[in-house]
Amino acid sequence: MKKNDLNFFKDNLEQRKKAIKEDLHSNSKEIEALHNSVPSDSVDFSVIETNSQIDLAISANLKQELKEIEESLDKIKNNTYGICESCDDEIAVERLKIKPHVKYCITCRENLEKGKIYES
Repeated sequence: MKKNDLNFFKDNLEQRKKAIKEDLHSNSKEIEALHNSVPSDSVDFSVIETNSQIDLAISANLKQELKEIEESLDKIKNNTYGICESCDDEIAVERLKIKPHVKYCITCRENLEKGKIYES
């Protein structure tokens, strides 16, 4: 991969990492506020519980994405970024532009979804 492409992806990943950390901090404050609120009836309790569950699910997804971004940034440092973790072929730049922390080329991802390979 070209140096300027690597720099583009590194900057993109760093920006997304920063945004996720801000979102996680905001979500944490929202969850805390929900838990500290006092429901006046069962409907309020139900709304608080539902919103709390949604915020926790969003946080879990953001944490997973953050982990994948960290792994991608490590790959950039180790000169292994853009290499499929299954077949060791290069991942198409167009695919990386859509999801810069992707682990697999499109063929291996399809095989993974079909159950033909197992995710590590």
